[in-house]
Amino acid sequence: MRVGIKIQGVFLTPTDTMSSVGYKSLCHRELPKAWYMPPYNTVSHYVTRTYAPPDDIVSVPKFIIPGFRVHPYTCGPICGIITRMTNETLNLKPRQVDFLNALKASGCVSPVSRQELAAVCESSGLYACPPSWITQDSTRVVGRGLYSVPELDSLDGSTSPTPAPVPCSVNPVIEQVAQTPQGAVETVDATASLVMGMTGGERQSLIPDKFDGFVTWGHFKDIEKIVRSRANYNLFITGLSGNGKTLMVEQVCAKLKRECYRVNVTAETDEDDLLGGFRLINGSTLWQDGPVVSAMKNGGVLLLDEVDLGGRNLMCLQPVLEGKGVFLKKIGQWVTPAAGFTVIATANTKGKGSDDGRFVGTGIMNEAMLDRFPATFEQPYPTRATERKILVKAGCDDSDFADHLTKWAEIIRKTFYEGGIDEIISTRRLVDIVSANNIFGEKVKAIDLCISRFDDETKEAFLNLYSKVDADVELNEETEEGVTVSSDTACPF
Repeated sequence: MRVGIKIQGVFLTPTDTMSSVGYKSLCHRELPKAWYMPPYNTVSHYVTRTYAPPDDIVSVPKFIIPGFRVHPYTCGPICGIITRMTNETLNLKPRQVDFLNALKASGCVSPVSRQELAAVCESSGLYACPPSWITQDSTRVVGRGLYSVPELDSLDGSTSPTPAPVPCSVNPVIEQVAQTPQGAVETVDATASLVMGMTGGERQSLIPDKFDGFVTWGHFKDIEKIVRSRANYNLFITGLSGNGKTLMVEQVCAKLKRECYRVNVTAETDEDDLLGGFRLINGSTLWQDGPVVSAMKNGGVLLLDEVDLGGRNLMCLQPVLEGKGVFLKKIGQWVTPAAGFTVIATANTKGKGSDDGRFVGTGIMNEAMLDRFPATFEQPYPTRATERKILVKAGCDDSDFADHLTKWAEIIRKTFYEGGIDEIISTRRLVDIVSANNIFGEKVKAIDLCISRFDDETKEAFLNLYSKVDADVELNEETEEGVTVSSDTACPF
């Protein structure tokens, strides 16, 4: 099948064996010099670009070849780009056909905007978000947030569309397709791939799933009020590990059905990871928005998890934290945050580093960045009553065991805060103990396995303390690791 553009009766056709010099010669013979550009051939498709002739000369594409699409370029109303469509768009699945029928029933015509796709997704219930087979197909991208869906022209409302010649006039297409400024960088809509990547391929939406084991406590209601207000109000949540900081933010978003863009910050996180960069997609180098830019455009909640592990590269977020938008200097584009966008950061420290070495890798954060978080929430461990509810929801059917675990953890934490010991039992570790007990059916073994990360002396002291909290537990036997637990009744600390 030939690929090209027909102008003034001359059909210009680039092929994979024709060099740009040869194509240039063909253009010279048939068109004035100022009307053409040599083609750009890629592995996946051919692209022909021609400059528009003067306004007083009628020169328009006469038809669209089946399996190809024509859309205008920047130089004038009749210049065209014809790109090869992939086989995937010609062999549609029943669900895809149903979605196309829903698009047509709603009055959509190609090219279709992202807003139209989202509206049909919501009304039809076929997809949770605009389907990736449209938004991720780089050959369908015709402009910012605009996608070519030529199958709409051949739908009969019941069967899979088959490609057929479609008479076309360029002028109607020009009215619907947003033109790209000359010299602009071709971009790809990365929302679908971003969603699948950030959810491990398990969900088609960045709205977190509701967690049945979650218990509302602490600052949950305050954070819910802020997120519900859709105000651009940044939050910094700090607290020791394993006390539910990140889970709380995710469950607020789940309750309010807000998209949550979680970014786990490390010392290597840089501007390319956060704002976006050029990616190799289907043989072409295209710009792809990062999670920060995607959250800004979609008005989502940006969750910077373990933000105190980041380095100076995080300073690229300064304008984002100010709520004024950010300039993507690599592509010369300004992005303004949509309504509802806000930034929530979680950390084990207050951005001043870890003096005791408990949180290795955390550093002293830039004061200018910290100053852009107007509110800071200090997250403690739950109260004993709340923690007991958490353990019951985690699967602890033995109420006495839940009571003993929470009392045991409370004593250890009090001793830790007073400087008596260097280790602490987190809520997460209590949940791990419950899970281990559900697997092995042995309380002592479950506790032993979950505190074996501590040194032998601390581990023995913790086991000793539990034996005093739970009188039914006997610790006179050797553990599987060969550590003999003393039966001394003196305080282990």
